[in-house]
Amino acid sequence: MKLAEALALRADAARRVEQLRSRVVGNARHQEGETPVEDAAALLAEAGETLDGLESLIRRINRTNAQAVIDGGGTLTDALARRDVLRLRHSVLTSAADAAAGPAAGRQMRSELRMFSALPVRELRAQADLVAKEIREVDVLIQRSNWEVDLLD
Repeated sequence: MKLAEALALRADAARRVEQLRSRVVGNARHQEGETPVEDAAALLAEAGETLDGLESLIRRINRTNAQAVIDGGGTLTDALARRDVLRLRHSVLTSAADAAAGPAAGRQMRSELRMFSALPVRELRAQADLVAKEIREVDVLIQRSNWEVDLLD
């Protein structure tokens, strides 16, 4: 099985657990004289089995990510960390640029104080664009690797 397939299975299992959790909660109590629509204990047991399988799958995915060497010489784990930090960096840069740009309205009356930017908005936006490009490149590398790398046992 390829890593990408395992990631899809992980997402499906996580969705299944959430659905089961919701059904358990909805059937955990009922009024006297009524029967719940579903057996909450059976749903809870099914959720437990699904969670056990999910844990095993996550362990295999993590082992694979830590051992799979990709283009550039690092591991998939290294690439995932790089992408996460790049996303945070992009968020910081765009937030700083947005805050420095301020509201579009400006002063409404001459008696209001003028606001000045403490940061170079144009340069921040240019940096954010470069970081966004790097995010896309790292993401493509990760996605390609996910379809090339076999899941470890």
